[in-house]
Amino acid sequence: MVSSLPDTTPAIRATQIWIERMPTRIPFLEHFDDFPSHLAILNDAPHFEDVYAISLHIDADWVHAAYMRGMFPWYADGQPVIWHSPDPRMVLPTANFKCAASLTKRLKQWARQAHSPMRVTLNRDFAGVISACANMARTDQDGTWITDELSAAYTELHRRKLAISVEVWRDDVLVAGLYGVLIGKMFFGESMFTTLTDGSKVALACWVNFLKAQGGTLIDCQQVTQHLKSLGGAPIDRESFFIQSARLMQQSPIDWTTMASIENLLDAHQK
Repeated sequence: MVSSLPDTTPAIRATQIWIERMPTRIPFLEHFDDFPSHLAILNDAPHFEDVYAISLHIDADWVHAAYMRGMFPWYADGQPVIWHSPDPRMVLPTANFKCAASLTKRLKQWARQAHSPMRVTLNRDFAGVISACANMARTDQDGTWITDELSAAYTELHRRKLAISVEVWRDDVLVAGLYGVLIGKMFFGESMFTTLTDGSKVALACWVNFLKAQGGTLIDCQQVTQHLKSLGGAPIDRESFFIQSARLMQQSPIDWTTMASIENLLDAHQK
């Protein structure tokens, strides 16, 4: 059911005023089945900039349904949940990933080292990664967009084997990582953190290498940035993103047992 935003708390009322000032009324959703379809979005469903829906609730079912329809949540604490579908959409084709020569050399050195202090794992500490991402200070934002509700939603998706984490360890201390949603062979990158120079690039390089080997060809990066462009990312139009992501989501999922069997993603860089 789609309705107007209910008048509940001062924060919600303030947001309601913000919404009412928009040139277009944004649908307020009471159930995740009410997300606009790909076709509706392409046919100019009601929206303001890249916002196509608002809700007061978020959980794993809502997030999964949103990704299936080309949307994702992005909002601040105290706001309703705001669902986005940007056009263009930033993506990173795994075949186009650019790993600096210096980083490639370092990965190979760590992989060949008999007792390397560095290790890169899959799904060993999802809670630690998402917590570190939420608490990492960033120069371009005040506070975090990874709210407690959002963290709980992605943690539940991880329990359902629909979200993964990559961890970078130095001397068994978590120093960097990333997490995102994996549906079929389509990966939707969510966030990363590092306390080590180029640590998040190490996590990304190892994940791209693994994902590509499993038949994954595209990573959703959501927003266009120069940093992502430097890594091989490129913006594509919304319709192309919908087509490509839908095709990959329909493919057989990457075997969770295969991921669990990997002791160190760096091993793949020994050659």
